[in-house]
Amino acid sequence: MTFTKRLRAPITRGEITCSIRIWKSPHVQVGGHYQLDRGFILVTSVRRITLADITPELAKRSGFSGVVDLLKVAKHGAGENAYLIDSNTIYRDRDSPVAALSLNSQHNS
Repeated sequence: MTFTKRLRAPITRGEITCSIRIWKSPHVQVGGHYQLDRGFILVTSVRRITLADITPELAKRSGFSGVVDLLKVAKHGAGENAYLIDSNTIYRDRDSPVAALSLNSQHNS
């Protein structure tokens, strides 16, 4: 799971804990660890939502100035399904054994 550059620092600081994605099907799973800079995000929930569920408040909570700003970034490919992804940031040194295990299990699944 990748993030636009301007959102990476606020996500790392824990200021942004959700993301909206428009995909054909989910590309992440609950419990999955996804690398972000020097840490990881841990996906805690994935819920399918409607475009009508994307409010200005939800857009701001996910780091965007509004719904239009979010939708410009959220759509990936030909997908039409909206997903609300909640996550926590986990700080790990990339060279730590725990981080290496997380990366290995991520790539082997």
